Amino acid sequence: MKEQDIQHVAKLSKLSLSQDDLHQFTSQLTDIVHMVERLNEVDTEGVAVTANVVHDINVMREDVAVKGTDRDLLMTNVPEHEDGFIKVPVIIDNGEAGA
Repeated sequence: MKEQDIQHVAKLSKLSLSQDDLHQFTSQLTDIVHMVERLNEVDTEGVAVTANVVHDINVMREDVAVKGTDRDLLMTNVPEHEDGFIKVPVIIDNGEAGA
């Protein structure tokens, strides 16, 4: 890679680079490109495509519906309730106050 390439990418990314940064990024990106080119030299003929190296099929538990806790029992710790719902203080008047 050339410094002009790095300057162009920096400009497209709206980055300003010092001369030291420009030299450093040019060197680093050149090394990265060389590593990728070396990977292209590896013979992968007959090697299956790998999308995931973990062979677990399903590590989640089975989704089974279970009966929840009795509503009356849950309401024993609620200070105020009505028709099976917990009553809470009003914090917004008609949807306008504090909104």
